[in-house]
Amino acid sequence: MIYQVTGNWHAILALVATVSATCVVPARDRSWRDCLGEDSEWYGSVEAQRIADNVLLYQAEIGGWYKNDNSIHPSGHAATEALTEEQRRAHQDLLGKMRFPCTLDNGATHSEMRYLAAVCKATGEARFREGFVKGVRYLLKAQYPSGGWPQFYPLRPGYSSRITFNDGAMIGALSVLDATARGRAPFDIIDPPLRQECMRAVERGITCILRCQIRDGEQLTAWCQQHEELTLAPAQGRISELPSISGAESVDVVRYLMSIKNPSAEVVAAVEGAVRWFRQAAVTGVRVVTVADASLPGGKDRRIVEDAEAEPVWARYYEIGTNRPMFIEQGVVKYTLAELSHSHRTGHGWIGGRWPAGLLAVDYPAWREERTKNRD
Repeated sequence: MIYQVTGNWHAILALVATVSATCVVPARDRSWRDCLGEDSEWYGSVEAQRIADNVLLYQAEIGGWYKNDNSIHPSGHAATEALTEEQRRAHQDLLGKMRFPCTLDNGATHSEMRYLAAVCKATGEARFREGFVKGVRYLLKAQYPSGGWPQFYPLRPGYSSRITFNDGAMIGALSVLDATARGRAPFDIIDPPLRQECMRAVERGITCILRCQIRDGEQLTAWCQQHEELTLAPAQGRISELPSISGAESVDVVRYLMSIKNPSAEVVAAVEGAVRWFRQAAVTGVRVVTVADASLPGGKDRRIVEDAEAEPVWARYYEIGTNRPMFIEQGVVKYTLAELSHSHRTGHGWIGGRWPAGLLAVDYPAWREERTKNRD
């Protein structure tokens, strides 16, 4: 089955050439996030091309990028700065020594590909197209036969080799390949044979999403942050990330599924099941508050207090089979925030997130209405 994807389903993963225009800021003040939020005309500027050349500098030979280190990667300001020849050589040397130079974590690789596509579309310069194509081939190579993507490729030992929904890794890769397969601007810059490869990868990715969705008996729920690459079972990440249902990462998965035009019955069932689960998993009648406490490190603590007027909130991790929020310390599950040590209580957003709120209030009703119109 051929799927078509439409719509702007996530602000961070928006198509860079069609986002709302923002004010042009001086080069010295421009962050990587700024670069992904410009109007289409800016991507043809001298500054945009200089930054794109920096992005190419940080691209590993295999085609991907690293993350969150300004010394080698443009997650912060490094890509936006004018580099000396000495700095360029140092960056290239450091990149060549890295054992695991490519990842999809924290927006890496798919955000650089978005930027290169936008600059190529605006300028027609072949080097930017070549960098984008190199990234496409990297994503195709990194995909598991089961259809998912790991956090790192080449594979890094441990949880990083699992299929990773955490921090938008899999959905980020899938969305770029999807837009490329459909020939949606600014991704309409590759040849038809490679577009067909992207289409096949997208179809495998969608199948993987559907197979990963966790069931509670006959009821479809949502997704874990990581899944086993072969069995697709929920898998452990770090010591505080036990197999569970994610109240956060699952939202972007659903938004992606809702962006599919003319969805199959399986896709519709997946969306409906996840929305039903989000509603069931909502925690009502409480607020998560930070309170002053001079007796504790940092002078503050985090608590859950009763409040009948509070809006629903969600937990980051839910126990499979019971839907109980999980609070995890050193691999041990606890069922109240108060049971955690102070550092764990305050150092992680265990509960209190509003991640599904916009999906339930706006996106899902709009999706249902659009489906109704299409049926009529």
